[in-house]
Amino acid sequence: MADLNYVGTSVQRKDAIEKVTGAAQFIEDRYLGPLLYARIKKSTVAHGKIKKIDASKALEYPGVKAVLTGKEFPNRIGLYLVDRTFLAVDKVRYWGEPVAVVAAVTEKIAREAVELIEVEYEELPGVFDPREGIKPDAPIIHEDLGSYDIVPIFYPKPGTNIANHFKLRKGDVDKGFAEADLIIERDYQVPQMQHVPIETHKAAAHWSPDGKLTVWSTAQSPNVVRQLLSKSLDIPMHKIRIISSFIGGGFGCKAGASLEGLVIPLAQKFPGYVVRIVYNREEDMQGTFTRQALYSHLKTGVRKDGRITALEYKMIWDGGAYTEYGVNIVRAAGYSSSGAYDIPNVKTDSYCVYTNNSVGGPVRGFGMCEMQWGIERQIEAIAKELNMDPLEVRLINGMKEGSTTAAGQVVNHVAYDKCLKVVADQIGWGKKEGKFRGKGIAGLVKCPAQPSNAASSAIIRINEDGTAHVMIGATEMGQGMLTVMSQIAAEGLNIPVENIDIKVPDTDFTPYEWQSVGSRVTYTCGTAIKRAAEDAIGQIYTIASDLLEVPKEELTFDGKKVVSKKDPNIKATIREIADSCKKCTGEGIAGPIIGRGSFVPTNMTNLDPETGQGNPGLFYCFGATAAEVEVDPETGVVTVLQLASSIDAGKAVNPQLCHVQLHGGTIMGLSTALYEEVRFDKGVILNRNFTDYKIATIDNVPHIESFVIETPEEKGPYGARGIGEQPMIGVAPAIANAVCDALGVDFNTFPLTPERVWQAIKDKK
Repeated sequence: MADLNYVGTSVQRKDAIEKVTGAAQFIEDRYLGPLLYARIKKSTVAHGKIKKIDASKALEYPGVKAVLTGKEFPNRIGLYLVDRTFLAVDKVRYWGEPVAVVAAVTEKIAREAVELIEVEYEELPGVFDPREGIKPDAPIIHEDLGSYDIVPIFYPKPGTNIANHFKLRKGDVDKGFAEADLIIERDYQVPQMQHVPIETHKAAAHWSPDGKLTVWSTAQSPNVVRQLLSKSLDIPMHKIRIISSFIGGGFGCKAGASLEGLVIPLAQKFPGYVVRIVYNREEDMQGTFTRQALYSHLKTGVRKDGRITALEYKMIWDGGAYTEYGVNIVRAAGYSSSGAYDIPNVKTDSYCVYTNNSVGGPVRGFGMCEMQWGIERQIEAIAKELNMDPLEVRLINGMKEGSTTAAGQVVNHVAYDKCLKVVADQIGWGKKEGKFRGKGIAGLVKCPAQPSNAASSAIIRINEDGTAHVMIGATEMGQGMLTVMSQIAAEGLNIPVENIDIKVPDTDFTPYEWQSVGSRVTYTCGTAIKRAAEDAIGQIYTIASDLLEVPKEELTFDGKKVVSKKDPNIKATIREIADSCKKCTGEGIAGPIIGRGSFVPTNMTNLDPETGQGNPGLFYCFGATAAEVEVDPETGVVTVLQLASSIDAGKAVNPQLCHVQLHGGTIMGLSTALYEEVRFDKGVILNRNFTDYKIATIDNVPHIESFVIETPEEKGPYGARGIGEQPMIGVAPAIANAVCDALGVDFNTFPLTPERVWQAIKDKK
């Protein structure tokens, strides 16, 4: 790869000064007015018919401007499966579902008016376990499933609670089991978890007299929100403007549409007003996406030498009350179901099942944490049964150059073995340190879960002084995206990073980006920027050629001026070229310079509906995690002594930000491994605050060593691939494997709370 000037350097974050000084504007920091405040009336049953809503007292309450119910706004919405309404219509499907929304002149009045709304329900039998919900005689949650619009790569079963059944068949699984010397079967579970971003969900809406709708939203994907609202509300896209400010974290919970539909119809009633809703923490934990719980069964066949010959994987996911986004998680886990391993024979059935629990949706990892928990625990069981080193079993079966995934896609640029070995070396793999201390390792792989035509675009405007504005539609959520995109633009334009300005998206002015999800933006949006820079540079050479009367081939650009290779005295500054260039005679030449670039995948295909075979991956990113733990046998408390995390980034555009991503993802994985679990009682979330829902604090974070490996991705911008979600995937199994090493007991679920570990120790005795 050619020498690079800006890609591969740890430049300061573009948004650092704004954020550390408090100058960065989030939705609540913006003056929006005149304001009306919205609050929601939530359902008190998990599954029931709405017999009556009496809002008369609320409407008479001084300061209340309007009350809206679902019957007045029955529009459905959904990214993949259009099964959701913003307000419940006729029936509620989860506890806490919005049944009415109030707009008032103060938030206090809105909150008090909500309490005056009376709702009468006829409670229906609920479904709270997807293993029960999948049974033929289970109560049906969506009677109209067969009539819903759906992207035709998903397969719901009308008349049941199955919102999607993804099937995968690779090779001959019966033959694979016949070739095995050992067959191991295990059940695994993963509970629901919450995203807990610093900033809760918010939205505001304004209708102008000319019918223009402006929405401010904490959306990870403003263009998708615009698309969804346009279709749901039957409004042309040029009449909808989505502004996405800085966002205080997302991790998937702000993908797709969320609260926008609660304020848009209220704003429509009062043109000129801005109607705003801000979820408090309890509402955020109860009324937005949770990670889908997974109940799975794995059966693996393996030879005595450690080679896995067959895998049968059944996954039953708790999709919750609406699965508009969740059906794709189930699909992604299905086509990735062999994890980081090349297994010749695979049979997978992955089911998304409606329940009356909270709505399931995307979370960092997009199903990979849940699915690979089973795979990595199963590898441990195989090693134990064969009396082999678990690391060796992973190296034997791990994907290599030219291996195939469960979907049959060939993978390239693979350094999985390096990822495993570097973290193993870091924790002193193979050396026993003492009683009740253990070491564990886990691998990981992930590709972006996205449509085969998910596009990105970029515009680069060269200013009159030779600096540049970069416009993209991707969202900055704290991950450092603006900085990385600026570095790619700087490299392409050969101008310093500090001479580039880049902004958060506004759909009226920034170009299309599918979504900031799936660890894809560095690759996709980065490629669009690289192409836009190439386009701008091409224009610079064309103009300079006319100006200097020298063929383009004889010119070179050093970032400040274009110079003749033959005669360095023939030159023009970028300032001269960019400023609507003219000849010495006064005749204009060309300008201004506006570069454009776009990207759409060309290597992805739909999957066969019966076998799941095809090319679902834009690129594959491998990594590994290793852990050393100590367990207190009297209390069950697990202390993580050290963690090591590696990732193959292809090319680290900003090495420091790569290491920050590794540390952040590893800490989030640690938190889920030891603390996080949404607890339900018949659909009611019992721990919907930070007192009862535990997350890791700084006191719980051990020493973390991170390793960035670079195996260039051939088609990625300067060899880069996305790494945002991956560091979280292997943490829970690595810690669980270490705890098992310390105690000699197995765990099929997590978090490994003191109670769970203590009980396992007691049961062993």
